[in-house]
Amino acid sequence: IINNYLDGTQGGAEDKASPSGMHFRDSKRKVDYVLAYHYRKHLTHDPPGVVPPEPIGASASLALVSNGGTGKGHAEPQQQDRRALQEWPGLPGVKVTELNPLDALEEEKRLQREEYEHNLVEAGLEIEKDPENKSQGLSFVRIHAPWQVLSREAELLKIKMPTKKMYEITEEGGILKTLNEIWRKLTEPLQPQVPQENAKMKNLSYPFSREKIYLYNIKDKDTFFDNATRSRIVREILKRTSIKARNSMGIGTLIANNVYDAAYPLHDGEYEGQNDDMNERKLLYQEWARYGVFYKFQPIDLIRKYFGEKIGLYFAWLGLYTEFLIPSSVVGIIVFLYGCVTIESDIPSKEMCDQRNAFTMCPLCDKFCDYWNLSSACGTARASHLFDNPATVFFSVFMALWATMFLEQWKRLQMRLSYFWDLTGLEEEEEHPRPEYETKLLQKKLKNKNITTENLNKDEKEKLTWSDRMPGYAANFGLILFMIMLTFSAVFGVIVYRITTAAALSFSTNETTRSNVRVTVTATAVIINLVVILILDEIYGAVAKWLTEIEIPKTEKTFEERLILKAFLLKFVNSYAPIFYVAFFKGRFVGRPGSYVYVFEGYRMEECAPGGCLMELCIQLSIIMLGKQLIQNNLFEIGIPKLKKLFRKLKDERTEPKEMNSNQTKDPQQWDLDYILEPFTGLTPEYMEMIIQFGFVTLFVASFPLAPLFALLNNVIEVRLDAKKFVTELRRPDTVREKDIGIWYNILSGIGKLSVIINAFVIAVTSDFIPRLMYQYAYSQNGTMHGFINHTLSYFNVSHLKAGTQPENSLFAQDVLFCRFKDYREPPWSPNQYEFSKQYWAVLSARLAFVILFQNLVMFLSVLVDWMIPDIPKDISQQIKKEKTVLVDFFLKEEHEKLKLVESFITRDKRKRKSGTKSRKTRAASFSQINRSPKGSFTSFSSQHTVV
Repeated sequence: IINNYLDGTQGGAEDKASPSGMHFRDSKRKVDYVLAYHYRKHLTHDPPGVVPPEPIGASASLALVSNGGTGKGHAEPQQQDRRALQEWPGLPGVKVTELNPLDALEEEKRLQREEYEHNLVEAGLEIEKDPENKSQGLSFVRIHAPWQVLSREAELLKIKMPTKKMYEITEEGGILKTLNEIWRKLTEPLQPQVPQENAKMKNLSYPFSREKIYLYNIKDKDTFFDNATRSRIVREILKRTSIKARNSMGIGTLIANNVYDAAYPLHDGEYEGQNDDMNERKLLYQEWARYGVFYKFQPIDLIRKYFGEKIGLYFAWLGLYTEFLIPSSVVGIIVFLYGCVTIESDIPSKEMCDQRNAFTMCPLCDKFCDYWNLSSACGTARASHLFDNPATVFFSVFMALWATMFLEQWKRLQMRLSYFWDLTGLEEEEEHPRPEYETKLLQKKLKNKNITTENLNKDEKEKLTWSDRMPGYAANFGLILFMIMLTFSAVFGVIVYRITTAAALSFSTNETTRSNVRVTVTATAVIINLVVILILDEIYGAVAKWLTEIEIPKTEKTFEERLILKAFLLKFVNSYAPIFYVAFFKGRFVGRPGSYVYVFEGYRMEECAPGGCLMELCIQLSIIMLGKQLIQNNLFEIGIPKLKKLFRKLKDERTEPKEMNSNQTKDPQQWDLDYILEPFTGLTPEYMEMIIQFGFVTLFVASFPLAPLFALLNNVIEVRLDAKKFVTELRRPDTVREKDIGIWYNILSGIGKLSVIINAFVIAVTSDFIPRLMYQYAYSQNGTMHGFINHTLSYFNVSHLKAGTQPENSLFAQDVLFCRFKDYREPPWSPNQYEFSKQYWAVLSARLAFVILFQNLVMFLSVLVDWMIPDIPKDISQQIKKEKTVLVDFFLKEEHEKLKLVESFITRDKRKRKSGTKSRKTRAASFSQINRSPKGSFTSFSSQHTVV
């Protein structure tokens, strides 16, 4: 069946396939889009002695020509099929057969497909179908858009196309030009080997217009619109083409109703193989989508050309983010090395490790825990100094400014790409409503007005109001609140695990087990946290999608934005809740010896390690970050698509009949290969994992300076992993024109501002930076850190311990009168024993003052950086102005030439008129002579006529 519905019996055309897999069987018309569906012929028995008519969908007697007319005098396919289902040909009143519900559903789908494809032909598209020669199976509808349709739709969509006019791009002069040239030469080995556009010249682009077709550089009508633009145009037609059944609007509704399985544009051939034919997909695979080229820059222009502007902007953003991680990683390594170098000269950790000081600490648990020496926590104290040193304060300020610089640089790069990709002045296109919105609106119309399907389209102004969406909004509020409480419950469950496990291990008779309680509990709790986060992440992703669907957003863009906000909120809380607990809550509500805070009537709230909670925060952050990157971002991203592909392949093999099919022996065509691939579901998961990582890099960077380094190592792999997925494992996405990354920029900006506040509190509250500073400049007698540990430890009289909480079988019991605990409290010999001391309030005031000072200083510097760096690069601003001038000049020149042409026609016309007037005057004179002298009249007339 060729060329819409051509006779399948002619010349064995049915068996002839396109040699390239990219064209119709005539090898001339390009396949711009493919619709795939599963069919199943009904297997019910017909009345005996009567031969049923052949289904019209598989009939070779019907031919629809390209303009939508029907050949051979047949009626419209849908009407004819319905008549065929009701009566036998030539036997009126005799019914075909009673169809079971499954067969009736299949028949309804077939009729909807025929009507839809008929309407596509009416819209000007040309289609080619596979014959349905099995009882059930997979079939494809291939679509080609001729020039008339492409030019009409390009004008409607206002697609900018290159004109004949080219103009020179003026580069920045002076030292910047020299630096750019040096950078270009240095990075030449890192550039991908792809065709480069002329960097010094640019085509003037203008929205396509058929009236001004002479403006455009049309060398070949078949290649003027590239494959991405052709598929985008066809997709728009598929979206707006409707059928009468159920008032279905567009291909989205039909796919949702399982009339079609999939709709997708084709890839440009295979990405690997023995043939020498180079296509853009193979070029992208060789120069971008392989791990072997991880050191090269990305061919952003080719990515944009092949996948569209929206995906091009994502990879441009990811590339810039990865590049910006390089300087932050270097500074983070320097800060970490500073901690390593100064660890031997750190006086507080030396004092803590000095066994001569003999600080006897209060028991860590009731009854079963003994007194202990502070020097036993020497390793923790030394490790804490690696991350808790003055350099981390500088690094926090640096990372806050780094985030601002990154966002400013992205705005500039985005503007540059908008200029070169002709996105400046891009207007938002009116989107088609989502199928779910249309279905809900249809139900509302039928419910409220009780009208028939034919009258539905008359009331187009009706829409869903807030009252229609109120159940969805209520469900959203309740479920999101429940999910957040579920996350907090998971965190609380891990806290209970830590408390109970620590208590249980403290009862152990094994000395090694008791000495490693803190390490064991911390490590296992973090792993449990990671597992819970990974599980809840998957659940929250599905829940966010379902919650957005019950809101019934009207357009895909609104749907995407609401989905992003919900998913980000849930995943943000899920990923950072355990880290927030360790940073700001752990060890704050413990109480003091003799008056501890208990949970479940016997378990004390857990305390921070002697070196502070910052080390534990570092462990928690590093394991969760690395675990998420390794398991979720890499293993899941590689494994899940492969499992889905295998499952879909097994499902297709199971549903395919065991009949012999001649097509199976042939090489699969491109539409067969692309159907096996995973469908593209959007960029939300790709952005989300990078945004969460951006949070890990910026929010708690004061506790883990190596976070940018691990993010950089992950992103080097992530870029190629995403590239390989897009090129080899996903169907080709529909090209979408976007001039920015949308709501993701606002989320990034919000995280950047939040990071300033969080890092201020981490330095002030979680680390010992402020207490050390206060001691050195306010309490130290010689201005050094000697005596700092003793200053931070309070005294407790062991005789004040509650009955039943004293250590049993203590090795220290005879010698210990006072034990020490970390806090600023009055000693037992003070009138206000165990109350908060003056030092406590002084340090608290200093902490709050630091938070305010740090936050305002960094915010001011961020605003200053934002103000100093213009959003639009100066050269791009000049080029945009120049392009407007060139465009005006180009149009004036063309109009001037048209005016000249019109004037020449007018002048020529005037001359003809003048000559016509002279001839009339001459004729009048000759006639007057004839009237005056009848003799010789014939001669005079003929002579005058000869002159004329």
